[in-house]
Amino acid sequence: MNLVEVVNATRTTIDEALVARLVARVLEEEGVAGAEVAVSFVGERRIRALNREHRGADEVTDVLSFPLEDWEPGGGPAGGVTPGAAATPLALAPDLGDVAAALEGAEGPPLLLGDVVVCVRRALRQARGDDLPPALELAVLLVHGTLHLLGYDHETDAGRMALRQAEVLELVDWRGLVVAPSR
Repeated sequence: MNLVEVVNATRTTIDEALVARLVARVLEEEGVAGAEVAVSFVGERRIRALNREHRGADEVTDVLSFPLEDWEPGGGPAGGVTPGAAATPLALAPDLGDVAAALEGAEGPPLLLGDVVVCVRRALRQARGDDLPPALELAVLLVHGTLHLLGYDHETDAGRMALRQAEVLELVDWRGLVVAPSR
């Protein structure tokens, strides 16, 4: 089971439970189990500061992803860690009991995938500009950000990420993600 923590730091009403289910479904579709993802909805100042600090781009963007693992798209962590498996290296196990527990496949701590940060105001503006439902735009950004956590990179993959994003969007329930911005 995947755990998705959602924090809404905006005045826009967002169905946080639906966001968590959507991101969990993306992970499930990618074969990931036993993972944790944090999703934050922020304003323009915060996303601009994050973009400047982490990417060197002093501008507002719609979504940022901060992976904590290096992943091979569709294949799992690049380091060979199996999501949901015992994560204690045998060399660090203090006694034989711990080693035995690790070898028995006891479920260890969740695999921390990283954070997805979405700028709600930017997403709503893009939805209006593209004549899309705001909930669909938010779903696109959530799927996009989650796929980035899993190693997809649209700048280098010759369309592989865009194709996977479209496939996953067909499978997830996005209606109702956004109710309306509060004034």
